[in-house]
Amino acid sequence: MDVKTLFASQQYAALKPATTPDPRAAVAESFAQITENFAQTLKTTEETAMGAMYGDADPHALVEALAQSQLAVETAVTVRNRVVEAYQEILRMPV
Repeated sequence: MDVKTLFASQQYAALKPATTPDPRAAVAESFAQITENFAQTLKTTEETAMGAMYGDADPHALVEALAQSQLAVETAVTVRNRVVEAYQEILRMPV
C-alpha cells in the first residue's frame, strides 16, 4: 500500500462520522413533534368544548375530541411511567 492510498483511507475514516446522521437528533426531533401533537390535540379539544358550551359545536364532535384527548393523556402518562421506571432501574444498578 502506497502513502497516498493510506492517507486517503485515513482521511475517509476521519470524515465518515460527519456524513452519518446523528440518531440523537432524530430522537429529539421526534420527541418535539410528539409533544407538539399532544399540545395541539389538547388545544383542539378545548376549542371544541368551548364551542359546545356556546352551542356552536355538535355533540358528536365533542365526544370525539374528548376521547382523543383522553387517549393522548393516557399515552403521555404511560410513557412518563416507563421513563421513570427506566430511570429507577438505572439508579439500582451497581457501579
